[in-house]
Amino acid sequence: MAGGNHSSVTEFVLLGFTDLQELLFGIFLLMYITMMVGNLGMIVLIRTNSQLHVPMYFFLSHLSFLDICCSSSIVPKLLSGLLAERNVISFNGCITQFFFFAVLGTTEAILLAVMAYDRYVAIHEPLHYLVAMPRGVCVQLVVGSYAAGSLNALVHTSGLLQLSFCGPNLINHFYCEMPPLLLLSCSDTRLNKVVMVTCVGFIITISVLAIVVSYACILLTIWSIRSAEGRHKAFSTCTSHLMAVALFYGSAAFLYFHPFSRRTEDQGKTASIFYTLVTPMLNPFVYSLRNKEVRSTLRRAMNKVFSCVYSHRSHSNQTKAGITCHGGVSRRNKADT
Repeated sequence: MAGGNHSSVTEFVLLGFTDLQELLFGIFLLMYITMMVGNLGMIVLIRTNSQLHVPMYFFLSHLSFLDICCSSSIVPKLLSGLLAERNVISFNGCITQFFFFAVLGTTEAILLAVMAYDRYVAIHEPLHYLVAMPRGVCVQLVVGSYAAGSLNALVHTSGLLQLSFCGPNLINHFYCEMPPLLLLSCSDTRLNKVVMVTCVGFIITISVLAIVVSYACILLTIWSIRSAEGRHKAFSTCTSHLMAVALFYGSAAFLYFHPFSRRTEDQGKTASIFYTLVTPMLNPFVYSLRNKEVRSTLRRAMNKVFSCVYSHRSHSNQTKAGITCHGGVSRRNKADT
């Protein structure tokens, strides 16, 4: 990474997807809109309902926020590229996109580990849950997740800025990511690769270890519950988180632990779609469909909206009927005159 940046490349061309572009545009646009509606709806639901003002949903609202930002840093450029003949991004724009994506992705990985610990506390100490996880502790855990994500992104971004890019400038991907960028550099990238694999491996190992330990403790706690109904109820609160963890870490592990083989570039694009679009789209549905509190809150909110719409429509019909009746009376009075 030494030697400074002497790049002659001022822009990159994102090759992205070259087949069925119009069809993919429609599919990805629909998925992006669904992701935005689902995650924004989850945030609004949690913020406006006092019954959901507990640590679990505080973390979930930040997970939805991260999903929105992560997808929004990638997908709009992907969509515009599918309609353009040549999808170009400036050198600075490429580095900026990579930085924010690295911040958000790392923060989400750590936040999922924090949510696993939160589930352990909720099951192990149900009567003292709010005491064991006060608001201040939750805020500190979230801020720490963002700080760790920012630090990791700074390390990799500063390493990229030390490299030289002399051409070619064709990135066989739909966004600026570390592995394809390293393949284009005319500098020695061995240290960058070691740093990348080390940092990603450390973050994933620590996060997964925290999740595994938390769920091992959860299983031990559930095993001590005497009733089968109680065990099922306790474990059912964890299934949504486990599904989110499987989606996130599965695609991330495939993406980063096979990063430098050209034979896996198309597979890497598919994994990246899961990582940047499919998983953020599914998360709010996973949590809403598997969570009784969220389902009941959503049902009440929808009933309230429908009742408001129905009452407004009824009021409009009554107003129209009154105007029609008044008009009829007026015409009769004129006729009598």
